[in-house]
Amino acid sequence: MTTNEQADDAPAPALSIDDLHMAYVVRGIPRDVLRGVSLQVTQGEAYGLVGESGCGKSTTAYAALRYLPSNARILDGSISADGRDLTGMSSRELREFRASHASMVYQDPVQAVNPVLRIGPQVAESFRILGQSKAEARESALQALHRVRIASPESVMERYPYQLSGGMLQRVVIAMALAGDPKLLVLDEPTTGLDATVEAEVLDLVRDLRSETNASILLIAHNLGVIRTMCDRVGVMYAGRIVEEGTVADVFDDPSHPYTVGMLNSIPRRGVRKTDRELFAIPGNLPQIGDPLPTCVYVDRCPIVGDVCHTEIPPVVARSDGHWTRCHFPDKIDEVPQPEDVSSVAEIGDEEIIGIHGVSKTFRQRGQDVPALVSIDLGFASGETLGMVGESGSGKSTLAKTMVGVHEPDDGGAITLRGREMAGKATQRRHESIQAIQMVFQNPDSALNRSWTVRRILARSVKKLTGVGGDEADERVREIAAAMRLSPRHLDMRPRQLSGGLKQRVAIARAFAGDPEVVVCDEPTSALDVSVQAAILNLLALLQREQHTSYLFISHDIGVVRYLADRIAVMYVGRIVELGTTGDIFAGPVHPYTEALLSAVPSIDGVAADRIPLDGDIPSPSNPPAGCVFHTRCKYRIVGTCDTDVPPVVDAGGGHSVSCHLSLEQLPTPVQIVASGSDSPG
Repeated sequence: MTTNEQADDAPAPALSIDDLHMAYVVRGIPRDVLRGVSLQVTQGEAYGLVGESGCGKSTTAYAALRYLPSNARILDGSISADGRDLTGMSSRELREFRASHASMVYQDPVQAVNPVLRIGPQVAESFRILGQSKAEARESALQALHRVRIASPESVMERYPYQLSGGMLQRVVIAMALAGDPKLLVLDEPTTGLDATVEAEVLDLVRDLRSETNASILLIAHNLGVIRTMCDRVGVMYAGRIVEEGTVADVFDDPSHPYTVGMLNSIPRRGVRKTDRELFAIPGNLPQIGDPLPTCVYVDRCPIVGDVCHTEIPPVVARSDGHWTRCHFPDKIDEVPQPEDVSSVAEIGDEEIIGIHGVSKTFRQRGQDVPALVSIDLGFASGETLGMVGESGSGKSTLAKTMVGVHEPDDGGAITLRGREMAGKATQRRHESIQAIQMVFQNPDSALNRSWTVRRILARSVKKLTGVGGDEADERVREIAAAMRLSPRHLDMRPRQLSGGLKQRVAIARAFAGDPEVVVCDEPTSALDVSVQAAILNLLALLQREQHTSYLFISHDIGVVRYLADRIAVMYVGRIVELGTTGDIFAGPVHPYTEALLSAVPSIDGVAADRIPLDGDIPSPSNPPAGCVFHTRCKYRIVGTCDTDVPPVVDAGGGHSVSCHLSLEQLPTPVQIVASGSDSPG
């Protein structure tokens, strides 16, 4: 689709990319990465770009500011900003353009700052480049930190990056990006890896700054809820081509390309649970960079493909004003398969498999005791999934590692397996205890031996956990691989040759090698695309139905926890502040901290009630507040009570408990997401 011509009196777009073809030169061979990308970001508009990893989103963002690696080649097309042609600019002109007209905020703020310099000089450097004196630049840096609402900016100026939280560091990077009051702001996954509450704060900040400066925004994100709440229009990208574009309401409420439908069906939406239906996992994989795609780029994965899709480039079809799709059969979009209903449900047993009784964990750091866990009492049965949510630093991963024996609990606490107490350290546990509890980590790259084949990785686990070898072990490996949808070809590949989703399947296969009773999943899908995430969640639910496995499932994605978990525990500063069934947690009443967590979740289905902001960062476990540890950030705090007395446990019935000074009648009810065009909560 070519860029629309501008009327003579209309302002030039903040960003215009017209029929851009790009390639990366690998071993002397140009490999196509962008195949005729066209998009416009008008003055003051926020434009979102979505698609799977490897589809070309970030390449498009970098191309917008001509931040390209040395092996990148623009083969055809043009890039302009505010009427200025970027493709023909010299290096000096590009530097001036980036300093005064456009800026970029990167996905990982840690990679965007110098770890050995204090924050003040780094922010001030952004102003020195604009010609300010050293004193002027320091004052401007201080004002910039005020502008992005950093508490105690004078103190932050003197700190090093490692001394700041992820959310604060992202605010610093945004402050640096705004130094020249840019007319165009490019954000590449600016909230990936942040807690829901911190993500909401950063998005509120960007939204307010956009309103103040009238800056135009190009936002790259894999979280479709972020795009829905932040953007005016959205482009859906696949294999280097935009396949659908329109307003966020048009694209998300009335998708017209089979890829868009597939992505939306991959997400747990409108309160759907694992007991209701499976998530839709798009079959196949994204093409590799440089693969020849002469016709429709989605042809190999499309469920409504026809003969013409293999021979002709699909036309651009207008669906409504400003909403178009690139497809031969947009009128057949209703034929795209929908998620299937679940035919059976995992039965939750009556016997407690894992019991965590009065468990605390104290670390010793710099001569000081740091209580990471405080008197945790939990338990779950066979076939049950216990979801765990809370901000980073709340103690979720510490609890998981204590449960599997990586950390030894403090004296006085006990972890039991079927009523029998286990040793605190895994190295001291009986073999059957080790076999019974396994763990799936967030990053399979760091959890798998990159130089071993998948077959060797699984065979070693089978031998260690079951004691079998030879042909019996080989057969067990083949059985596990088949259960995880890994082909015989995958068994002879190494992790570095596999996609992220396949690597995570290998990690799950390794955890299931010894038929564990409990699997601890620590953020197992956070780095995966929505379709791959759907496949992993479906797999976990299937294994649970077939083998009655119990899960401790930790995630920042509350929508994913809602889909998979039977009960949810909410952690704050090493304490369980709420525990209840998933239905009770989302229906209320809830702990004030839970209310804030749920209000921070961006919804793809509509608009929630006003977000409940949390002032400040989560307290340090080394110096927790007196009384209720949440009172310093709670809008319901009772002075003279919450700041002095440890809260009692309020029984909300049905195993739902809340640790709070408020009575059951005073506890808040979580915000409800109202689906677009619907009068009922989603």
